[in-house]
Amino acid sequence: MQCLHQKPFSNAAKASRPCRAGNTSRRIVKCSAQQKPEQRVANAVPLAAALTTVAASAQASELFNSASVDAGTLTFAVGGGVAVAGLGALLVATDPQKRRSEQMAQTGGDEKEAVKSYFNTAGYERWRKIYGETDDVNKVQLDIRKGHAQTVEKVLKWVDEEGSLEGVTVCDAGCGTGSLAIPLALRGATVSASDISSAMAGEAEARYQEAVKAAGKAPAIAPKFEALDLESVTGKYHTVTCLDVMIHYPQDRVDAMISHLASLSEKRLIISFAPYTVSYAILKRIGELFPGPSKATRAYLHAESDVEAALARCGFKVVKREMTATSFYFSRLLEAVRE
Repeated sequence: MQCLHQKPFSNAAKASRPCRAGNTSRRIVKCSAQQKPEQRVANAVPLAAALTTVAASAQASELFNSASVDAGTLTFAVGGGVAVAGLGALLVATDPQKRRSEQMAQTGGDEKEAVKSYFNTAGYERWRKIYGETDDVNKVQLDIRKGHAQTVEKVLKWVDEEGSLEGVTVCDAGCGTGSLAIPLALRGATVSASDISSAMAGEAEARYQEAVKAAGKAPAIAPKFEALDLESVTGKYHTVTCLDVMIHYPQDRVDAMISHLASLSEKRLIISFAPYTVSYAILKRIGELFPGPSKATRAYLHAESDVEAALARCGFKVVKREMTATSFYFSRLLEAVRE
């Protein structure tokens, strides 16, 4: 049984007791709560709000190992094929696509413009806090911060193991607030960093200046931060990185993005994405039932085989893999080299 709550079931034995009719057997899955029926609906809202953040955390990709909500003893569990089918029916009955279509209508159906608008407005304020050091974040946002930081540390570990970055040219596409671009620059890399959001690119440059002041020494070549969508980035670089960006785009767009990133890279590509699994997909859909206006654009999961196939078509072979999975962040990290 996969339980989305850390507390034990009320009357657990009853909830899991098989029911037999003739030669058939099935398992009953119940949501039990020590409240009146009308209270159950009200108390379901905090649970839905927590799940919303999962689908929402675009840059990082949130994983539900478990989710705990203090709403009396309200619990939610999924067990057995019947329960999964029932949950699937619930998700099909909802219409997140309608909400997505309404969101897209605001930008004339342009997915890229929707992402740009989000990260220049409500998304900027949200992710600036998450990727910062402020204490003004909730437990979920703090968990996402830790997950993203782990992904960045894994990239830095990879590049450190492969030798000095002094003079190595790096393109960091979708740099956000500079969480990867800045430490790469401080290690001596010649960094060209860009983000679709001018607000994010500006924040990254400001944080770089703060980091140099704190270190007391600037690198020989300062990184360049500019507002550019990924497809508009040009040049040739030894290494191209793109972290926690692809979750915003469907697979056909991701294929094109990988193709463009590969055209920029002379040697190495390092990318991350939210991997598709059945359980992640179900949890993402649950989160979509209760959207929060400041929490995300659309979120897409991608099959690792599809991403690897796109890399192969561009002449790149995956040589390293990592997975970052916290309570509310999940991200597959790949390093590929040109064959």
